[in-house]
Amino acid sequence: MLFKGLEVAQTGLSVQKYRMDIVASNLANMNSVDDGGEPYRRKIPIFKEVLDREGKIPLSKVTIEKVEEDPSPFKMEYDPSNPMADDQGYVRLPNIDPMREMVDMISAMRTYEANLTAFNTHKDMLIKSIEIIRV
Repeated sequence: MLFKGLEVAQTGLSVQKYRMDIVASNLANMNSVDDGGEPYRRKIPIFKEVLDREGKIPLSKVTIEKVEEDPSPFKMEYDPSNPMADDQGYVRLPNIDPMREMVDMISAMRTYEANLTAFNTHKDMLIKSIEIIRV
């Protein structure tokens, strides 16, 4: 029970790291299409609360339930010279907005920092408790 607070903060750290990885992947694939000419679809992590009932006090942890594809429409760009253009001359591009991705990245970083602060505060309290007991 003593280290449960560290576990809760650690789950927050790990999901935010994974969220940052997804944002980085989205940004890296801003202009990608697959072999069939289908544009890359933006990925979105879906979080899930997990209630840990071990011990006397249940604790809420967080995990990634799944990663979904963003159903928003692809961007359309007029470029009749592009070999991927349709009959009207439009090319379908990935549904990724770099500004949205940067906001998601900043949000993930701030949440990661908050979980790191909680982890370090809990660790410091444990160290101080051990010092008090030792005296």
